[in-house]
Amino acid sequence: MQYLFEILRRESAGASGYVQEIPYETADEDATCASALTQINAVLETPVRWECSCLQKKCGACAMVINGKPMLACDAKLGAVQKKGRIRLEPLRKFPVIADLIVDRSILFENLRTLSVWLETDAAAEGKKAELAYEASRCLQCGCCLEICPNFSPGDTFFGMASFVPAARLIAELPLEDQQALRRDYRTHIYEGCGKSLACRDVCPADIPLDRLLLHTNAASVWKRR
Repeated sequence: MQYLFEILRRESAGASGYVQEIPYETADEDATCASALTQINAVLETPVRWECSCLQKKCGACAMVINGKPMLACDAKLGAVQKKGRIRLEPLRKFPVIADLIVDRSILFENLRTLSVWLETDAAAEGKKAELAYEASRCLQCGCCLEICPNFSPGDTFFGMASFVPAARLIAELPLEDQQALRRDYRTHIYEGCGKSLACRDVCPADIPLDRLLLHTNAASVWKRR
């Protein structure tokens, strides 16, 4: 089948964007946008700039907007995402564009630094808390959840699910006496800004049960129910 890729390109930050149309043919409907981009770049005079690493849904580097939906290019199968043979690729829109499909997602890590989401002592969780901590540990920090979130805007006080999930993991693992500062920041930067639309749950490449994490983390850190 022949597909027509419509790729929103930008030479550098601040430059005007333009759409480049590139035909691509393959008989494999299960081929991914990542593999198509790799083959397209092999013949383009000016390759499309995009990020990738593992290509196995483990790192989140290849996040982009594909036919209007934030996805990982390595997980987007051509037959599933195409619309009448067309596939439009755009950079994530909540972050500054560096070039083509590459964006600056450093705000994700700045927000994690603000929340101090790291361990200073050994911690362990048991039972249901261990299950919650494991689910939270699968976050890729890809930014897809923030792209779809109606409440998140870089630089605002609401940090979104990309910060919530690591915070939820620590709240599940840390002893109660070590949670005071994190629970305070959680209320300010996550709980008070989340509208509970849960659009993030539907686009999470790792299929993290964000509704269940929210329920338990809000109970522990806001309603003080352990």
